[in-house]
Amino acid sequence: MEPKQWYMEYKIHKNRPGLLGDIASMLGMLEVNILTINGVEGQTRGMLLETSDDEKISLMGQMLNKVSNITITALRPPKLVDILAVRHGRYIDRDSDDRKTFRFTRDELGLLVDFLGELFKREGNQVIGLRGMPRVGKTESIIAGSVCAMKRWTFVSSTLLRQTVRSQLSEEELNPSNVFIIDGIVSTIRSNERHYQLLQDIMSAPSTKVIEHPDIFIRESEYSYDDIDIIIELRNNPGEEILYDTITGTYSDDL
Repeated sequence: MEPKQWYMEYKIHKNRPGLLGDIASMLGMLEVNILTINGVEGQTRGMLLETSDDEKISLMGQMLNKVSNITITALRPPKLVDILAVRHGRYIDRDSDDRKTFRFTRDELGLLVDFLGELFKREGNQVIGLRGMPRVGKTESIIAGSVCAMKRWTFVSSTLLRQTVRSQLSEEELNPSNVFIIDGIVSTIRSNERHYQLLQDIMSAPSTKVIEHPDIFIRESEYSYDDIDIIIELRNNPGEEILYDTITGTYSDDL
């Protein structure tokens, strides 16, 4: 069997000396490799494991459930959020009601860029919505995530330097492995018919699209919330409101 990765997480009730060593020794005896280990939010520790024998993982879980100093809180094939939690030592804030919405603040830009980079590495069609007030770091994060994924990015519409509304792209720019960056306000409220035809072509292509201001994009176009696979919210601080009247007013002033 090919080696398979697993994510194990446990909460520590009493962090006695040698606890981690005992767990690592047990994994070593079972020939389960520890790929990465890190503390995750307080008294919780996460491990990325690898083994070619699933029964060893089941056995390990049963044994660790008998250890009084810890409680196993996760033992599963790793999700993207698990891998990033082990890397950064913290979980991404995820909406409990809408599970496809993930929240970040500006002091978590490193985590956001890593998250975007991993998403951009995926092949095929995916649409990512990115909410946030002006100058919070949305476009910069998308570009940095593209660099991490070693992907070229293409601006379909933007206000990063000046208003960009493309009506055609070169063959190189249309490469489906590129990351297409769309400003949802510019592409719907401030665009023309030729641009909108290009936008429809890109939206139907099997590629990664990132739409800034997705709520305006949905409100002013034929697309719906169901067309977006992941929503990311970026704020200056956790309590900041994302107010679209303020955003669209700012665009009107600038143009």
